[in-house]
Amino acid sequence: MTEQTKPRRPRLDLQVLGPIIALAVLIVIGALMNENFLGYGNITNVLSRSAFIGIIAVGMTFVITAGGLDLSVGSMAAFIAGCMILAMNALVPMMGTGWSTIFAGMAIALALGLVAGLANGLLITRARIEAFIVTLGTMGIFRSLVTWLADGGTISLDFTLRGVYRPMYYGGILGVSWPIIVFAVVAIAGEIAMRHTSFGRHCAAIGSNEQVARYSAIPVDRVRAWTYVLLGILVGIATIMYVPRLGSASSSTGVLWELEAIAAVIIGGTMLKGGFGRVWGTVVGVLILGLIDNLLNLTDLVSPYLNGAIQGVIIILAVVLQRQKKAER
Repeated sequence: MTEQTKPRRPRLDLQVLGPIIALAVLIVIGALMNENFLGYGNITNVLSRSAFIGIIAVGMTFVITAGGLDLSVGSMAAFIAGCMILAMNALVPMMGTGWSTIFAGMAIALALGLVAGLANGLLITRARIEAFIVTLGTMGIFRSLVTWLADGGTISLDFTLRGVYRPMYYGGILGVSWPIIVFAVVAIAGEIAMRHTSFGRHCAAIGSNEQVARYSAIPVDRVRAWTYVLLGILVGIATIMYVPRLGSASSSTGVLWELEAIAAVIIGGTMLKGGFGRVWGTVVGVLILGLIDNLLNLTDLVSPYLNGAIQGVIIILAVVLQRQKKAER
């Protein structure tokens, strides 16, 4: 048998298995360091708190796959939460403190998310401004607006209405909280859309080579704009699930959510420059970040205040590994 005809040994694709291996190692380390780490209460708490970032990260996967980026999601969530709470408080005298008022607030949150995402998308596709510049600008706009609405303080939900809305975060089905259920549904729908619809394939084609995508009659601007609209709607959904947790919004709401969402997407194997996206990988990335944050809180090895620094290091390392992988091909 000549050297050319020898069968090649199968190589482990770390881009696929890497996040899963990292998650498994993290679970083992956590279990060894703290006996409560794998407890039902701790796991459900981690999943519930990670659900907001997870929902947003699913939308971010489509944006990044199509070659875009959105730095405004955390500020957008804070702005939507503030407007949602103010609207529900204003509707209480007319509609009372029941679910009709809450549903109206949910509709407002979704509408604001759609409009905010559409504004980002149109500025990028029609005005031809770089995504980094547009979303950096809107990040500042949204954060300033919620600070102005709160007059530098906190916007609080009506106390009675907060009690009615509270089960949306703390309640659930068969011991599984609603944020976890919504995150699971969004993730499954996102994976199906990415893998089995023309929208997902078009996102990958645009991110891989925009010019070739245009020659292939793909409506590049429309698809790219829709990725930002989708992300905006998912930010609205995440906000709907987040508001009943604290019942308030302020200028500090959603801080670093964009960093966590981007980190989860990159950890999961989606290429930062676009062309390839993996929603299930993003879910694994969200779990990794959630467990790291939980470990920092359960142990005294590293201060939990360094969580943002750790996420930043993870993003840099993930991008370096992606570039090395690309250079080897």
